[in-house]
Amino acid sequence: MRAAPTCPRCFGPLHAPSAWSSAWRCDAHGDVLPFQALPPSGAGYASVRQNAVVPVWLPWPLAPGWLVTGFGQAGDERSGARASLVALAGPSVTLGPTDLVIIAEEPGVGLGASFAGLDGPDPGVGFDEGPPNAKIHVLGHPTALWCVGGPADRAIYAGEALGNWIWAICWPAEAGCLIALTELCMRDLRDHDQDLDLPFGAFSPRLEG
Repeated sequence: MRAAPTCPRCFGPLHAPSAWSSAWRCDAHGDVLPFQALPPSGAGYASVRQNAVVPVWLPWPLAPGWLVTGFGQAGDERSGARASLVALAGPSVTLGPTDLVIIAEEPGVGLGASFAGLDGPDPGVGFDEGPPNAKIHVLGHPTALWCVGGPADRAIYAGEALGNWIWAICWPAEAGCLIALTELCMRDLRDHDQDLDLPFGAFSPRLEG
């Protein structure tokens, strides 16, 4: 059984739509798109692929020892999922276990900022001034990411791809070198030729709110 949807900006409880309003509502942030964490399973994989109207980015191929540890989506039945999340975990060379979440979202949703520990809902004015701090490949095209300041326990990178925000957030902060140095190659799991045999791990504690 799925947990109740939560606010994508604070992971707090929501008031469901009613006869007076068709929107989900957070006491702190008003009308929002409900966030739902999904299990690392074939069912979670199928759900996020089916519902997302933004890309569902996955770095592929995965490095040895890395596993998919969950999915997430923010949206409703009317408009589809306007934010998607893929969680991963694996070893780093020298820093031990590492957690990574990759988020794609329309501006204003606030899911990436929440996982980044920011007031949000977006990376903030001027975050992309100066040269980029990392480069990834999105559908074969080089894409710039910039570091975003936030809590000291995580590394936060953000950029733009196909008209949406793309976030890469990892714990611990020192593991940010994996993003800065590896040049991850992102695939969109919605594409029909991306029916991948994903290795699943235990559900990520990062998705437990």
